[in-house]
Amino acid sequence: MEPETGVEEVAETATVEAEAAAAEMAEQATEAPEVLAEAAEDLGHRLLSDAERVLQGVMQPWNAWQLLILFGAFALAHLGRAWLGPKLHDWMRHREGWPRWRMRYAVTLHRRLRAVLFVTLLWIAVAVVRQLDPLAGAAVLRIAANLATGWLFVALVSRLIVNPLLRGIVRYGAWAWITLRILDLTTETARLLDGLAIQAGDLRISVLLVLKAALVLGVAFFVARLLARSSAHRIESNREISPSMQVLAVKLSQLLFYGIAVFVGLRAVGVDLTGLAVLSGAIGVGLGFGLQKVVSNLVSGLIILMDKSIKPGDVISVGQTFGWISTLGARYASVVTRDGKEYLIPNEDLITTQVVNWTHSDNSVRIDLDFGTSYGDDPHLVRRVAIAAAAGCGRVLEKPAPVCHITAFGDSSVNYLLRFWIDDATAGLTNIRGDVFLALWDAFKAEGISIPFPQREVRVLDGSALRVARPTAE
Repeated sequence: MEPETGVEEVAETATVEAEAAAAEMAEQATEAPEVLAEAAEDLGHRLLSDAERVLQGVMQPWNAWQLLILFGAFALAHLGRAWLGPKLHDWMRHREGWPRWRMRYAVTLHRRLRAVLFVTLLWIAVAVVRQLDPLAGAAVLRIAANLATGWLFVALVSRLIVNPLLRGIVRYGAWAWITLRILDLTTETARLLDGLAIQAGDLRISVLLVLKAALVLGVAFFVARLLARSSAHRIESNREISPSMQVLAVKLSQLLFYGIAVFVGLRAVGVDLTGLAVLSGAIGVGLGFGLQKVVSNLVSGLIILMDKSIKPGDVISVGQTFGWISTLGARYASVVTRDGKEYLIPNEDLITTQVVNWTHSDNSVRIDLDFGTSYGDDPHLVRRVAIAAAAGCGRVLEKPAPVCHITAFGDSSVNYLLRFWIDDATAGLTNIRGDVFLALWDAFKAEGISIPFPQREVRVLDGSALRVARPTAE
């Protein structure tokens, strides 16, 4: 009977806990609309009171004059844009040799020229009004100038973001925040957006949190991308760093900057990263079993970049593939052959299989050609003519100089080995072999040196049943 009693107690405890959780969620569900309604009501009252205050202020003569100054500044900015815009455009067209980023900013300023003139005229008007009547103040002009300046700054800075979606999120989010900040409506708006939330246990996700996360992460990724591009340019322009280490340094810097951006962005919006650490550990275990090949290629790529065994521009042979390395990726190496084919070889194969790197420590490559001449030709003359013919080819190096050696006395020829060096294996090996063979042919023909070919002589013995047909006289 005791086990049955224990089961009943456990079931009763679970039921009580479930009822308590349901009651808590129901209470939160009933409280959420009240909080939202209260926040919306506060925001509505604040907007109405501000609107009334603005209307009352507009009725005053001095504020009405400020509005007229505001409209006048906008009209002058529009006229200035119509007059100055074409001249600035013509000036930009004659700017030769400008970097791309500078021209891009010039185009952005040209498109925002009216806003730039408007902001400039507003601040001039604010300064003039304060000088003429310091006691009256210039509240309307000052608020308009602050809003226009903030909107213009966001519009110019957001152009640096290449991703259109991210650029739109940052731009409109920053515009909304600046407007609310200048109008002093941030508290009521934040309370309203924070009330629009989803509660799941200890996890609470509100619209305010999502907006803050999007804005902060957008800015963080923008700064990370800017720093990554700047560091990549500096690394690639440093000639003292090998190409393989340049690739490694660029990838590590990108990983570092974007990792810091994610960490700082999540911490800035108040996300607890302890749970993410546990989750990332579980995901890592799953990836270790399911993506072994991918992880192996990634690790192999890091090893290749660190030990400098293979780098972009090297000429390699992997199995039947011969070509030069175009790029080294995180998962594969791109090898381009002479016929234009591009092979994507996994990094793991470059580590575990035999790879011939023709330009690992030196760009010089030795090529051997075998040929033969008849026994009637002077071997000393043959060697001199062969060396001179090879040296006359454009791609053959003078040092080390070509050499020619006798390798064997064959059945029908004296066999030679012609050895020479080149330093541009990326230009091809088969073509230089063909050029040297053609030079040998022309040189041997000019010197009367013959290249024999196998010949067979058939003799008919006496008493053989084979008869030789003899021509009969007519």
